[in-house]
Amino acid sequence: MKVDVLLGLQWGDEGKGKIVDVLTPKYDIIARFQGGPNAGHTLEFEGHKHVLHTIPSGIFHSNVINLVGNGVVIDPVIFKGELDKLAPFNIDFANRLLISKKAHLILPTHRLLDAASETAKGKDKIGSTLKGIGPTYMDKTGRNGLRVGDIFSTKFKEKYKALVEKHVGILVHYDGFEYDLETLEGPWLAAIEELKKLPAVDSEHFLQKALSEGKKVLAEGAQGTMLDIDFGTYPFVTSSNTVTAGTCTGLGIAPTKIGNVIGIFKAYCTRVGSGPFPTELLDEVGEEIRREGREFGATTGRPRRCGWIDLVQMRYAIMINGVTELSMMKADILSIFDTIKVCTHYLIDGEKVTDFPYDVNDVEITPVYEELAGWNCDLTELDSYENAPQALKDYVTYLEKQLNVPINVVSVGPDRKQTLTNPA
Repeated sequence: MKVDVLLGLQWGDEGKGKIVDVLTPKYDIIARFQGGPNAGHTLEFEGHKHVLHTIPSGIFHSNVINLVGNGVVIDPVIFKGELDKLAPFNIDFANRLLISKKAHLILPTHRLLDAASETAKGKDKIGSTLKGIGPTYMDKTGRNGLRVGDIFSTKFKEKYKALVEKHVGILVHYDGFEYDLETLEGPWLAAIEELKKLPAVDSEHFLQKALSEGKKVLAEGAQGTMLDIDFGTYPFVTSSNTVTAGTCTGLGIAPTKIGNVIGIFKAYCTRVGSGPFPTELLDEVGEEIRREGREFGATTGRPRRCGWIDLVQMRYAIMINGVTELSMMKADILSIFDTIKVCTHYLIDGEKVTDFPYDVNDVEITPVYEELAGWNCDLTELDSYENAPQALKDYVTYLEKQLNVPINVVSVGPDRKQTLTNPA
């Protein structure tokens, strides 16, 4: 068996959580492979809205194992908060939720370092979620980090204290930055005790055994391709590899074990925080998309920047990830427009550019658009793709030809039922 991968193709917030939830019945294991509580995967069904930050999006299906992989960084306090919110739904966490022993822990001082660093940057800040993600990955690569497996060690408190002392020594250099570590430590240490109650596994061995037994695995990514530490719009990126390759390092999966790659994208485009965004709309049209799409971050609550879909960026993301099929989200949001624009290429210094360039931070990019007919009607009650308006089908066909990848799923609302399968 091979591992299928599902990930975002834009700057995050594409709707990955919903599609993972929809696809979960086809799989035996859902495994998160990177990121941390900076993610916000939203699921809606049966009148409830759930936002997951660390727990995989297949957790609501009783016969599926959910694994938090070694590439994920975990804040025990936020993780406990997720468990508490899910408690009313009687989920058997002991048998359905596993955590890799090699996953790294976010300490209270990691969050303090994140906040201090971002504050010091002033107007040059990168738009961090302030969850301590970056400092945690820095300690991981610097070989100083604490891992889930360490919490079961008799030397855990000793290791924790040593790392905290290192962080406090760094915080001294941020003039004027004040904090109360003691207040943060109590809840964190209490949450560690809750974390100990969940099964911790050698996830790479667990997955290899599952694959050898014919189990079907879906790897769930967080954030989006354009936030990848190597291939995103650096330095306005996250601290992990959000692309398909991150599955290998984040779960211990060999490259030859990668199967289908499902790319998720919005029918338009959004971005949270700082950084380049070539098709951003700073006019009333952008505001209309934000209002209609309720475009506010699931993790931070910050308003998302909105713009038309960018095919230069999309082709790049598809290439980097080896995408084999696409899912288009939030088609219903564009129902308010008579016409829809699609960016086909850029103009940079008067030259036509079709490949996503190295430098998008310090050059002036002019997006060139093609205009398509909108459907200008409500899609949320659709029960099949066959009944969709022709203008929507034409938009899907146009994108498929431009991107050279089939769009198999079209989402027309936030609920899991509002999901159409394209039979073409």
